[in-house]
Amino acid sequence: MPCAIHSSGLFSYPRAHTHTHTHTHTTYSLYRPRRDPANPGPTILLPQFASVQWLTSWYGMGKTSVKSPLNIPGRIAWITMECPGFLTLLYTLRSVAAREGVADLPWQNQVLAALFVIHYSYRAVLYPLLAPSMSPVHALVWAFALAFQLANGVCLGGWLAGYGGGPTTPAAWARQLAPWPAAQFAAGLAVFYAGLAANYYHDDELREIRRREEDRLRRVAREQGKPLGSVEKHYSLPQAGLFRYVLYPHYLVEWIEWTGFYMAAGWTCAPARAFVVNEVFAMLPRTVSGKKWYIERFGEDKVGRRWAVIPGVI
Repeated sequence: MPCAIHSSGLFSYPRAHTHTHTHTHTTYSLYRPRRDPANPGPTILLPQFASVQWLTSWYGMGKTSVKSPLNIPGRIAWITMECPGFLTLLYTLRSVAAREGVADLPWQNQVLAALFVIHYSYRAVLYPLLAPSMSPVHALVWAFALAFQLANGVCLGGWLAGYGGGPTTPAAWARQLAPWPAAQFAAGLAVFYAGLAANYYHDDELREIRRREEDRLRRVAREQGKPLGSVEKHYSLPQAGLFRYVLYPHYLVEWIEWTGFYMAAGWTCAPARAFVVNEVFAMLPRTVSGKKWYIERFGEDKVGRRWAVIPGVI
């Protein structure tokens, strides 16, 4: 099972002892790692496809989705493109640990895997089910999101199972998080859970906008005897929490959340680092174009001095 995703700009594991090649790069064996402490994990590559978003205002989901025969219904698309991530991580964790001969993974590995599953239990399952409505997702966006989830699940799951130098003993974890292993792991957990809670809070503020509109439409339909209208394309400027300062705080706090995961895994955990970098590369262009969308729809006066995603920066 190779883990070299050069074409999508994600990440690849360092060379293992294998002789399988393509014309442009080496394909690496997932189960035959080279134990090289100087080469701690996957190499982060430039996320080329995500960067294409800087060149276009089109993004085939959410606010900028348009009618297309290639559209997939929002909830179905979301669940089917997000769920494979944590399912792949769990499968890879189990299968790679068995092939590596690791009978009992340390509690740190299990906690980190659980954090990943907790996040995606919300993001992949509860989030689309709680949403009053979801815009359709273009098949191209769905395919790229699915590819990222599969690659991310394989690489993180493999590292947590001991592939590529991932720690699988208490002594290895002490070295991974030196000089203060307990403090760094605890701090990482705290940052992760703070980001997760803030993510849910700001997501719910967005849901509340459509819940209020849905209640209004239901009242109008009841009073006037009209069919209930749709809230799929209803938008307004949220005001609660960090929405007072930025337009996409739910993106910002998700980056913070996965930075906490990266901290808990250790600064040499390249799959976790690649995850954070790829999230920023994929989401940052959408915040910049999204701010332009908000200004066009609501006007500069209503958007005010809000930043796109990072206060004082962008």
